[in-house]
Amino acid sequence: MRLPHPSGTLAAHAVHRAFVNHPELFVSDVTSSSALRDLRDHLRHPKVWLACLGVAVMVALVGPFDTDDSLTLPARLAYWGVVVPVSYGIGAFTGYIAAPLLARRLPRVLVAGLSGALTGTLIYLFILALNAALFGLRPTWAEVPAMLALFMAIAFVVSFLIGLLPAVSGETGAPGPKVPPLLERVPLDKRGALLALSSEDHYTRIQTTKGAEMVLLRLADAIRETAPEPGLRVHRSHWVALGAVTAARRDGERAILTLTGGTEIPVSRANVPAIREAGLLPR
Repeated sequence: MRLPHPSGTLAAHAVHRAFVNHPELFVSDVTSSSALRDLRDHLRHPKVWLACLGVAVMVALVGPFDTDDSLTLPARLAYWGVVVPVSYGIGAFTGYIAAPLLARRLPRVLVAGLSGALTGTLIYLFILALNAALFGLRPTWAEVPAMLALFMAIAFVVSFLIGLLPAVSGETGAPGPKVPPLLERVPLDKRGALLALSSEDHYTRIQTTKGAEMVLLRLADAIRETAPEPGLRVHRSHWVALGAVTAARRDGERAILTLTGGTEIPVSRANVPAIREAGLLPR
């Protein structure tokens, strides 16, 4: 259902009040739609399905989990041709949707463990349903814990290995420039070079050369995800990328930094020595 476009002063004030009183509704919706868009774009990539096809053929030839004895080669190709891409899709869903939601509130180590457990559980439930529908197979309750633990372990190991791939592979053989992890929280159309971060209540405004995005994240946590982009926290509520600063001027005991695009960021008195040390102000 399309909402009517708000017009007039009253409507503008109503939208503003709604955002101020309930910003999480707007930010969550934007973040969720961005993650879903990234997931869709990833799953549309031909290389993903080519890789799934290759893995399915390889697994069908090997015939794990007794499928080499119970199924003919054509049947194994059909079976694993379904299991492999669906399992990958479940893993992609966890990586793009569930893991970022968990990462907002939990440490990375715990997120990795929970993501692996969730992926393994969902894949196991899918295979249980598939085996029951195709072959009428249903495990006993005594068999479930061991098999579930096995699938969780496999999911965790595969996720870990996939996470290592960008560091050891590349089309040109040369390592590409590292992108700050923080940009993964930004929609694709706004993923430009980092300019600044600004704290607004429990949210952080991420400003890039392609726009700005609000995310549910503390400023301190956001700053930890800016590496390897060099920058400074110049105020209790602001961080700036050093390469984005185009001008700096004193403002009494404080200072003002001008960024690419004209945005001005205040520098608190306590942080003036830091920007001077960085060469942004004359000594």
